[in-house]
Amino acid sequence: MSDTGMTVMSQTATYESVWALFQEMVREDREQRAETTRQIREMKAETDQRFKENEQRFKENEQRFKETKQLFEETDRQIQATSLKVQEVSAQIGRLGGRLGEFVEGFVAPACTTLFAQRGIPIHKVSRRVEVKRPGGRHMEIDLLVVNTDTVALVEVKSKLVQDDVREHLIRLGEFKEFFPEYADKRAIGAVAGMVVEENVIHFAIKSGLFVIVQSGESLHFANSEEFVPRAW
Repeated sequence: MSDTGMTVMSQTATYESVWALFQEMVREDREQRAETTRQIREMKAETDQRFKENEQRFKENEQRFKETKQLFEETDRQIQATSLKVQEVSAQIGRLGGRLGEFVEGFVAPACTTLFAQRGIPIHKVSRRVEVKRPGGRHMEIDLLVVNTDTVALVEVKSKLVQDDVREHLIRLGEFKEFFPEYADKRAIGAVAGMVVEENVIHFAIKSGLFVIVQSGESLHFANSEEFVPRAW
């Protein structure tokens, strides 16, 4: 074969190779585009699905928020209603406690004359709810103030007497003449009274030098022994 024939064949082979290569590149590009389009569609479909799911979750959360808000509002209304009822009950108890205290004082007051007289302390006057105020917002209130010529007795009255009541009354006795200087020349003694008084409270009060008035049936009496000598302030 001549040199010219070989050159033509070489050129033909080269053109065919280039054309085949071009076609292969076009095919690969088409396939790649198709694959990219498929992936984009899948991603879009997945994104759309997630968006729908998130939108559904948002709606559900919004509904839950509304329900929770309604629940809080209802709970708040119930708390306010309960608080109002507690205030009403507390006020009723306070009024009842006040009336009960007045009743007990009314029961103890007339008995004081007889009880103290039996202990050699004749009584000239029994005053209920004696109160005095001093500068600085200080004040003192005495349930029953029992007075004779040389002695004044401060009686603290409770429906149920506890040790803290006794302690407070001891402080009151210590400050009495500062608040009531008109009784400075009298002997001050103390007494506590209660419709319900536990034994340990009775012992504590007596040991502190106080008369203790307790109920026995329909009458009142001193829990102190006949030999008891009251503490004087």
